[in-house]
Amino acid sequence: MPPNGQSVHGGGGGLVSPTAAPAPSSKMDCFLTSVCTPLNLQFIDVAYRVKVERTAGPAKEPPGRISHSGGGGGGLGGVSAAVEERTILKGITGEARPGEVLAVLGPSGSGKSTLLSILGGRLAGRYSGTVLTGGRAPCRAVQRRTGFVAQDDILHPHLTVRETLAFCAMLRLPTSAPTSAKLAAADAVIAELGLGACADTIVGNAFVRGVSGGERKRVSIGHELLVNPSLLVLDEPTSGLDSTAASRLVATLSALARKGRTVVLSVHQPSSRVYRAFDSVLLLSEGSCMYYGPGRDAMDYFASVGFAPGFHVNPADFMLDLANALLRRSTAIARRREAASSSRCSRLTPGSSPPR
Repeated sequence: MPPNGQSVHGGGGGLVSPTAAPAPSSKMDCFLTSVCTPLNLQFIDVAYRVKVERTAGPAKEPPGRISHSGGGGGGLGGVSAAVEERTILKGITGEARPGEVLAVLGPSGSGKSTLLSILGGRLAGRYSGTVLTGGRAPCRAVQRRTGFVAQDDILHPHLTVRETLAFCAMLRLPTSAPTSAKLAAADAVIAELGLGACADTIVGNAFVRGVSGGERKRVSIGHELLVNPSLLVLDEPTSGLDSTAASRLVATLSALARKGRTVVLSVHQPSSRVYRAFDSVLLLSEGSCMYYGPGRDAMDYFASVGFAPGFHVNPADFMLDLANALLRRSTAIARRREAASSSRCSRLTPGSSPPR
């Protein structure tokens, strides 16, 4: 019995042996479709900053020469290090509702993974703003009902799909649950994610031949699905997949959301077929929000502010083009400011003649 589930008799949370209760219609009915407590996720004015050390000093040493730093404090080899603050997220606000899929779009470096780490509870206490789950601050009970799927698949390549999920069930499900219930939970996840055809195939990796990339990603999702989460956060689950595999994966996530779960995922460049599966869209550029709202209304919004495509295009491609254009413009401005600042600093360094 997963932590988010209930007993068959609906009593005080005790575990009932599968043989003592009437047999359900299917394994999925007794595990994944039984009870999933709805969890509304809100994030208000979320900001995240990091401190970066930038060195400023004399010219670099020639290649192959080893420079020795002195014992005095204040840098490497007499080079002073200036600590500056870099803003990754700038006041992001939005909401993810039960039964819906919220997609976070944006170019590389826009802050998608950082935002998902905050929403998944991976950066607790290291950001500003408010994150509410069910109208209250996140707690350990909410963390137990949250599943986080990282961008990279960390799986044992020599175990089969069934062995991988069974091993995970033995570790993550309550110790009071019998082994038969844990194995049944693993079989239910296999059936729910459509992994029955490859259940006895090894997972594999880049060096060991195994299941396909889409199936391997579904195994990673199955790791988190074993605890029957109310909130499922996925960091770029379609990366490395072709259009058909990505569409099938997002359709699976959409089906999971329709059963009462809250699904939040980041996508780098979805196809039009994948984009139609998103209920809400959050578009980021350089840590700022360019659009938040229903995915079907995004093109109308940008047309209302003067950005309308000249021909029919994939909405996701058009939105990413806008985000990248803003990124290129701000990057060019930042480079010009940095060049002007470096020029002023070089005129004021010791040994140089003052400006006339």
